[in-house]
Amino acid sequence: MSPRKSDPGVRVMLIDIAARLLAEEGPQALTTRRVAAEAGSSTMAVYTHFGAMSGLVRAMVHEGFTRLKRYFDGIVETDDPVSDMALLGRAYRHNALANSHLYTVMFGSSSLGGFSLSEEDRQHGRYTLAHAVDHAARCVRAARFRTGDPELVAHQMWSAMHGLITLELGEYLIEPYDAEVCFEAQLVGLMVGAGDTVEAATRSVRASLDRLGTELTGAPATEFVD
Repeated sequence: MSPRKSDPGVRVMLIDIAARLLAEEGPQALTTRRVAAEAGSSTMAVYTHFGAMSGLVRAMVHEGFTRLKRYFDGIVETDDPVSDMALLGRAYRHNALANSHLYTVMFGSSSLGGFSLSEEDRQHGRYTLAHAVDHAARCVRAARFRTGDPELVAHQMWSAMHGLITLELGEYLIEPYDAEVCFEAQLVGLMVGAGDTVEAATRSVRASLDRLGTELTGAPATEFVD
């Protein structure tokens, strides 16, 4: 018996299964029959929830950005906008590590094989990442960042974070410059590059680490550093 269309649990399960198959075995594993078998359901489940395999791929992208947005929405604005901006970077990384099977799909990497993302799919991601523009603008208004285009600043930080996390997921970063060391240094460097002082940026980045557990993960910040 196929699952009911109104069952969100089944829909999310199918998305997670498909994303893991794609990440672990490549696009050749992404078939309606294989996804259904892994889910213990009929192939009709995929058609009921997504219409076709292309719809399932798009749903993976949207689910990935939905999960990222949940982390972003957990950030409470404070009177330290640089700390808020750094926490946004931590949220971005935490989501990528927690949902690594969705991360590459979100950005339409070559691992999609014959499936491709539409401009509408990409715009969904751009809208989610507009949070970074808002935080950059607050940093400029607070005179922590030099006067400039907040959207450009946000794009620079986004691309820098994405590059580092891609290397981390690929297990390229090892001691003494492992992911933790590089990430903490990059956060400070990005804030200084945008106009903050080294001393102020270091304090704010450290404050963002202290907030990580309480605002985003529910775990003590010490669990995320060596």
